[in-house]
Amino acid sequence: MKSVLLITTGGTIASRAGGSGLAPSIPLSELLRYLDGLTARYRITTRELLNLDSSNIQADEWILIARAVYDALNDYDGVVITHGTDTMAYTAAMLSFMLQGLRKPVVLTGSQMPIEDPLTDARNNIFTAFAAVECGIPGVSIAFDRKIIAGCRAVKVRTMGFDAFQSVNADYLGEVFADGMHPSVPVPDPAECCRPVILKDSICREVFLLKLIPGTDPSVLLMLRNMNYRGIVIEAFGAGGMQFVRTNMLDQLKDLTEAGVSVVVCSQCLYDTSDLTIYEVGTRLLDCGVISAWDMTTEAVVTKLMWALGQSEDPEEIRRIFRTNYCGEISHTDSV
Repeated sequence: MKSVLLITTGGTIASRAGGSGLAPSIPLSELLRYLDGLTARYRITTRELLNLDSSNIQADEWILIARAVYDALNDYDGVVITHGTDTMAYTAAMLSFMLQGLRKPVVLTGSQMPIEDPLTDARNNIFTAFAAVECGIPGVSIAFDRKIIAGCRAVKVRTMGFDAFQSVNADYLGEVFADGMHPSVPVPDPAECCRPVILKDSICREVFLLKLIPGTDPSVLLMLRNMNYRGIVIEAFGAGGMQFVRTNMLDQLKDLTEAGVSVVVCSQCLYDTSDLTIYEVGTRLLDCGVISAWDMTTEAVVTKLMWALGQSEDPEEIRRIFRTNYCGEISHTDSV
């Protein structure tokens, strides 16, 4: 019988209707009443860590969750975290970077409807998360709609559909079929799971995400520099392009990187890789000193940059960190 810590943080799964709409208000004791059957299969310890709509989960909460998981790892076979869906992919990605060397399962889940609703998907998702722990699917993941997605590859793509998350540029870690959970990754042996995990929870909050539109005013980059941002993620066009005719952003961009600001460029496209070497509009970006995100999701890029800047203030070290694949977040890298 697997020993599992269930951590709750709020979200739709724990919400009730109030005067201003749905808000997390169902305590953990009531939540458990809807999970009959789990206690017969698992040894469950519970902890109510937060009770927030995930729109309100930010850097301080990421650190709190990471420390709670880290402190519990030696005592449990895995951890399940209930969380709102809106920022779940950001939390999962950040935990993937903070918990270095993690081999035990840490599974985030939630629901599109409150657990009290008779049509809710909450029970399915929670049971899927516990099944991922039982199978030993390693690392941080998201359990949703009978699928297990790597925490650094998940993107929320629907606001209403029960298949709210997709695994972008990576296969699912597991799927539930009529005959049970089918892991698609090797399950580590127990000795490997007992290896020490390193908690690296220092992060930088001064990171900004800019999505380009045709004709973006270059002065926005100067404004970000004057606001003392240390890192900027730019969602560029296609494989990685930025305008330089009439509205030339390249001069301001080069000033940023020369001033020590780390600028990472990813694609606005959900799938495939950004490759700044293909087009002139991309090679000009490389000449300005930007870092390529390759095939990382925006959520992974933003959290990795925040995490990287928490590890070092050296732009070259940040560049090295982005060439390093820590948890499956990147599949195209020029590092050895």
